[in-house]
Amino acid sequence: MSSSKQALAHSASSAEAAPGSTPGAARGARGRGAPAGADSWRSRLYRWDMKASPYVFVAPFFVLFGAFSLVPLLYTAWYSLHNVQLSALDSQTWAGLDNYQNLLSSDFFWNALTNTLTIGIISTVPQLLAALGLAHLLNYKLRGSTAWRVVMLTPYATSVAAATLVFTLLYSWDGGMVNWVLDFFGVGPVNWRESDWGSQFAVSSIVIWRWTGYNALIYLAAMQAIPADLYESASIDGASRWQQFRHVTIPQLRPTILFTVVVSTIGATQLFGEPLLFGGFSGSKGGSEHQYQTLGLYMYDQGWIIGNLGKASAIAWSMFLILLIIAAVNLLLTRRLRKSQ
Repeated sequence: MSSSKQALAHSASSAEAAPGSTPGAARGARGRGAPAGADSWRSRLYRWDMKASPYVFVAPFFVLFGAFSLVPLLYTAWYSLHNVQLSALDSQTWAGLDNYQNLLSSDFFWNALTNTLTIGIISTVPQLLAALGLAHLLNYKLRGSTAWRVVMLTPYATSVAAATLVFTLLYSWDGGMVNWVLDFFGVGPVNWRESDWGSQFAVSSIVIWRWTGYNALIYLAAMQAIPADLYESASIDGASRWQQFRHVTIPQLRPTILFTVVVSTIGATQLFGEPLLFGGFSGSKGGSEHQYQTLGLYMYDQGWIIGNLGKASAIAWSMFLILLIIAAVNLLLTRRLRKSQ
């Protein structure tokens, strides 16, 4: 009798379970004490968390970008289509493309654009060549390599005001060290602020001094990522150090070199602090004859000295279009390099 009762109890408990499940699964599910709706709510909450969390984490960037970059950019575009004076911001009159037409017919705009390109070439080419050479030297196992890297980065950490003040004293007409060295070699003193090429060279030297070490560290990081097998193969083939540099290092650094060229070109287009502080009282004009007035200085002069915010906004958008052209050229060159590799 006892064995038959146990068999009946076992069959009854197994009958309560769902088909295909183990005996006692239904009782275990009921014994958890949580209602069926709680599990569905938790699953929905988990799915929402997985979908919404990335957007929440990224949202602060887009909020700050919209508030301090996108909105001013669009507002500047609106200003560039109006006649707006700094002393009367509420009274705006529609101008259309008149501000842009005035820029294209202005000799000061073309002078500032020419000076920007000239200073950009004078400062970018020697800067990147020197950075490439310094990175090649630092790539070897030198004593105190960490200290040398810190020294390379020190000019970049120096403020623009401090660096420009020192270079202003160096290029001083009376008592400057540069003119003293020129006089030592029998060359007459140069009025660096008033001469055309002299002032542009002086401004470019400040840029070169500040950014050469920064670009050198970028090149150094790219050089250290080059596989050592390439140098070993070149050495076995009898290539000298110079040949290895030309045929191994430079081809491997092409994307990095292109990146630094684009970044340096963008920085040269936006050049403002160095010529402003170098010129002193006439810094916003780029010298007495506008001989080193860049687009950034021209925009500052029109917007904050003269007070023509509409024209200054048109200059800002002209600079933005130039940067877009540079970015497009960078994209085309990058694609060609990828195809050639």
